[in-house]
Amino acid sequence: MSQKERVPMKFSEMPYSRPDAEEIKKQIAGFTERLKNAKDYNEAKAVFLENEQLGGHIGTLAQLVSIRHSIDTRDAFYEAEQKWWNQLMPELQEYNQAWMAEMLKSRFRPQFAEEYGELMFINGDMALKTFSPEIIPMLQAENDESDAYEKLLASAQIPFEGGTYTLSQLTPFKSDADDARRLAAWKAEGQWYKDNQEALDAHYDKLVHLRDEMGKKLGYEGYTTLGYYRMSRNCYTKEDVEKFRAAVRKYIVPLADLTYRQQAERLGKSYPMDYADNALAFRSGNPKPFGTPEQILAHGLKFYSELSPETKEFFTTMMDGELLDVLSKPGKRGGGYCTELPDYKCPFIFANFNGTQHDVEVVTHEAGHAFEVWTNRNRLPIDYHWPSMEACEVHSMSMEFFAWPWEEGFFGEDTRKFYYSHLAGALQFIPYGTLVDHFQHEVYAHPDMTPAERHACWKQLQQIYMPWVKLDGGIPFYGEGMAWQRQHHIYSSPFYYIDYCLAQTVALEFWALIQKDFKAAWKKYMDYTVQGGSDTFTNMLQKAGLDTPFDEKCLREASEAAKAWLDAFDLSGIE
Repeated sequence: MSQKERVPMKFSEMPYSRPDAEEIKKQIAGFTERLKNAKDYNEAKAVFLENEQLGGHIGTLAQLVSIRHSIDTRDAFYEAEQKWWNQLMPELQEYNQAWMAEMLKSRFRPQFAEEYGELMFINGDMALKTFSPEIIPMLQAENDESDAYEKLLASAQIPFEGGTYTLSQLTPFKSDADDARRLAAWKAEGQWYKDNQEALDAHYDKLVHLRDEMGKKLGYEGYTTLGYYRMSRNCYTKEDVEKFRAAVRKYIVPLADLTYRQQAERLGKSYPMDYADNALAFRSGNPKPFGTPEQILAHGLKFYSELSPETKEFFTTMMDGELLDVLSKPGKRGGGYCTELPDYKCPFIFANFNGTQHDVEVVTHEAGHAFEVWTNRNRLPIDYHWPSMEACEVHSMSMEFFAWPWEEGFFGEDTRKFYYSHLAGALQFIPYGTLVDHFQHEVYAHPDMTPAERHACWKQLQQIYMPWVKLDGGIPFYGEGMAWQRQHHIYSSPFYYIDYCLAQTVALEFWALIQKDFKAAWKKYMDYTVQGGSDTFTNMLQKAGLDTPFDEKCLREASEAAKAWLDAFDLSGIE
């Protein structure tokens, strides 16, 4: 592949101008009519391909706005454009739904299914269950409320030690090895959340009631069924998730609890510990990358260049195309994500480096997503570029473990610390993620809970899933059982969190395979990745020879393998 082909344009050079909304609607409606009147499959397919191209272009423009707004939420132009897209996208759903309805009843459906697979119709049928024109105003309001929450977090200016920090910039202080400084950072952040408690409560209350009303208008009991459809849960049910949560409580919570008890011993702290002490894995400090952001990215290039020819070409493309924005700065939205720019056949990674091991995990985790979509960039339909969310997270969380042989170049003398805390952290995360999911099910089952009742619900569930956390009010917000309000997904992507837990379980399966045979594990990873989004999560796992996390033995065997490794791992010389 030539350089020109690989990097058609740097991100900073990609043009944006607001499209004509009415013209877009007219085009989609025209495609639907042409599909309806197509005389043969070749004619129907030609219209399908035109619609795919338009959809990719619309998606590219929308993502350019979203990314640039994320990079600087203070930019007035992109803030206005984001608001415009927030209004347009729900309106376009009506036209896209009409197109999909015509596809579902098309006499050429068998030929489409033979060429592109049946999944597009399974997902299309599910998508039709998520929309009617009467909920357009609610979808627009939902977008605006989610954006208002994100902007509130991005606006944080937290005074600490004579300086002022964003939430992301404060993060390194929250794992400082000095007990007093670390606790002070947690208290400073917690106080900011407490000071903004009324706004946080109000945004979420509006979102819950909007979603509940949408669900009821579409004929459901409330939001939960609609939420599952919106997440494209096409191969498992709410009952399957409940069984998974039970297995987490049975196998993972006790093991994570053990790691925190051992951590308390290392730190000389009493168990359970508060948030500030739980954040410090080792008395001498958590593992830290020793390089600058530029050096971390350079070693990331070395890792991907040596891992495989495919990953080398991929990461070179990302670097050459300025397709990573990773530095934390004022006005920048928190968190990290990977998205796609279909017109340019490339992904984009957004992140906030903050001097912690998180920086390395961005290079492995978000780039795991990016590698998957880059690998499948030429698939049709475009929806097959990505699988459903839990399937997506397998690529990212597993890629973190494939980086282990290269970690010394990231962490130097802290490499052994990293190995231990990375595996222990994976186990510790699953109960937290499962808690987030359980909490959301309770919230949408009881949408009229008051803010105080929601906080009480979280606090009660936290004591089940995270018994290692001391809730005594010692740290504002955090010590009072309100920590759920910092979790972006709960506000902006309801029910998108158990996906991480399901994926982490599969990633632990990959971790165990890597310990036995790295090359064989990588082959399975590629067998899984090259499928893109062409099949359901459970089917893709089966095709790659992997176990499903809905089988209890998957969690049991993962926990047993991880415990054996942690018990045998030599921590001598590490304080």
